[in-house]
Amino acid sequence: MTTAPSCPVLDDIEAGQELEPLTRGPLLPPHLMRWSASIENWHRIHYDRPYTVSHEGLPDLLVNGSWKQHFVLQLLRRWAGTSGWVWTVDFQFRAMNLVGETLTAWGRVRSASTVGEFGLVELDTGIVNAGGRESTPGTARVLLPRRDGPALPADKTALLAELAALLRTDS
Repeated sequence: MTTAPSCPVLDDIEAGQELEPLTRGPLLPPHLMRWSASIENWHRIHYDRPYTVSHEGLPDLLVNGSWKQHFVLQLLRRWAGTSGWVWTVDFQFRAMNLVGETLTAWGRVRSASTVGEFGLVELDTGIVNAGGRESTPGTARVLLPRRDGPALPADKTALLAELAALLRTDS
């Protein structure tokens, strides 16, 4: 198997390893409006400041939860490269992020193990603002090839069934 140097393989992954963070911002009203329009989320708390503050009693416009989900996925997909595959991602929205904030998505390897012919990497993930406040903690599972193993198949259907069965027998 030929793996591009920028694509990780299980053999090089260790618990505690940090992913290169991804930073965006400051997020301004046009960013929030464009995101809301692209996903057809017309809740005014994402683009109408007077409404958000006076009617909803919020401190300012809110960053969309779906934008934050996409942001974490972007971090994971960049890290996994073209040879890896983001399998599962879980999020918790614990704090609001407001217009004007600069946000950083982060990830840290919790464990790396072999499952069948492939590598399974479990990660802690999150989003922090410039002040260090965590708003979106979560976890993820990423499948990676092994250095001398086969590439992940393009059709993941059979692989998912096999992995689910292997994980059931291991627990």
